[in-house]
Amino acid sequence: MTTNYKIEIKNIYKVFGKDPQAIMAQIRAGVSKSDVLADTGHVVGLNNVSLSIESGHIHVIMGLSGSGKSTLIRHFNRLIDPTSGQVVVDGENVLDYSKQQLEHFRRNKISMVFQRFGLLPHETVLENAAFGLKVQGVTRAEREVKARHWLEQVGLAGVEEHYPSQLSGGMQQRVGLARALVNDPDILLMDEAFSALDPMIKGEMQDQLLELQRKLQKTIVFISHDLDEALKIGDRIAILKDGELVQEGTPSDILMRPATAYVEEFISGVNRAKAIRVSHLLRAVASARVSGDASYSPQNVDLSKAARLGQSIEDVMPQLMSGAQTVPVVNEANSLVGYLDKSDVIAALYRTAASKV
Repeated sequence: MTTNYKIEIKNIYKVFGKDPQAIMAQIRAGVSKSDVLADTGHVVGLNNVSLSIESGHIHVIMGLSGSGKSTLIRHFNRLIDPTSGQVVVDGENVLDYSKQQLEHFRRNKISMVFQRFGLLPHETVLENAAFGLKVQGVTRAEREVKARHWLEQVGLAGVEEHYPSQLSGGMQQRVGLARALVNDPDILLMDEAFSALDPMIKGEMQDQLLELQRKLQKTIVFISHDLDEALKIGDRIAILKDGELVQEGTPSDILMRPATAYVEEFISGVNRAKAIRVSHLLRAVASARVSGDASYSPQNVDLSKAARLGQSIEDVMPQLMSGAQTVPVVNEANSLVGYLDKSDVIAALYRTAASKV
């Protein structure tokens, strides 16, 4: 089966300094970032990073300060060009675009949400949300209709005539999200978009994003330094360290199969019961039938105490502690999609990666 990759980052290097190309041979030979800086004065921002991002997924890129995550996301829309490598979107190398092609790409296919909102203080909420369309020359009537639609989608109907200073931080970020969505881009780049918010508002914004994603199915690249946030919203997670990709995979891959001591340390403080989702450990109904458990058919399962795909293991602990070995799992339509096996949960919580998970 062919995987539908929306974005492919291929062997990206980014070196900051007077003559980046002159030291590429050293970097490719394995000279460390610190040694390159000491010997040449050049800073290695990214070192041979490759990622494949599927259409309609949320892909979180994370790491500590200086890891290269914000540098990387700015390559997606060519705010930064690489020293070497390719940025492929829908099969086209964006680095080959002319000025006109790049302008069209930025206006129509890709949008960005920044950490610090970036709203115009003298413009109303409606005018801020419609700003990108104004730059494109869209008529006032048309851009206001679209802006009102997206403000409603992010929960801001009724405040269109307010100014940013009249809004809370969470509401300002919702305006920024509406502004990014107003031209209906395929790709949404979010650089630490929620990190300036207090914890409660941050959680609400994460929930809002997931709800929007269920409806819109955008391709979202989300930068974060918060592992709990990454585990909550990410379909896949990439972890950077000193400009290098150290692990990439599903949330369960990261939690249950850390690839390096650095990743192991990175996840050490996580509340695993809260971070691991039912969907991460889901067994298909068919596997129960194969093993001879005929009770897991849609016709004879009591779904009144079923777990739901988006719940955390912590949420369903009462069902797991009831004595049953398995718990049925339903989707949003309340249809049986599989089940949780207690042995899988125990393995996940104690970091013993069962081969079947």
